[in-house]
Amino acid sequence: MARYHNREWGVPVHNDRRLFEFLILEGAQAGFSWETVLKKRPAYRKAFNNFDIIKIARYTRSKATRLLVNPGIIRNRLKIKAATQNARAFLAVQQEFGSFNRYIWQFVGGEPIINRRRSLKDVPATTAESDAMSKDLKKRGFTFVGSTICYAFMQAVGMVNDHTVGCFRYRSLVTRHSSRSL
Repeated sequence: MARYHNREWGVPVHNDRRLFEFLILEGAQAGFSWETVLKKRPAYRKAFNNFDIIKIARYTRSKATRLLVNPGIIRNRLKIKAATQNARAFLAVQQEFGSFNRYIWQFVGGEPIINRRRSLKDVPATTAESDAMSKDLKKRGFTFVGSTICYAFMQAVGMVNDHTVGCFRYRSLVTRHSSRSL
């Protein structure tokens, strides 16, 4: 968890495959701890063809059945079905917007929202932005994308900086973002 926090969490992601990976993993996390999903991430990458969106969009019922017996991932029929459904919806978004990155970052105006949280108690479970994202994703056919999942996704991919102001990562990400903006 410390390695993930220190190297990945909150760093802006603009690669469509990585965005898809985080979207699927955040959906899989529902009802579990992020630590559980993080430990299973290597197995997820293997089971889901390294999050190849086109391959996942083509998964058959027999592939889903094989995934249901894979002990390396969370074996939930609805979450596995959601991965395939979300891959199809993801491809449609890419076609419409040119990239999922272009679409998803519009919910924060193309730039990370820099919050100034004093403690973890100050971090909300949802925001107006995650509400809007959730509503629009659902309208486009995505599942397992409630507002809480969307906000966790936004935090993970650096759309919001929710490191507390006393955390060393807060300053390094603000500095990184500021130098990009100049």
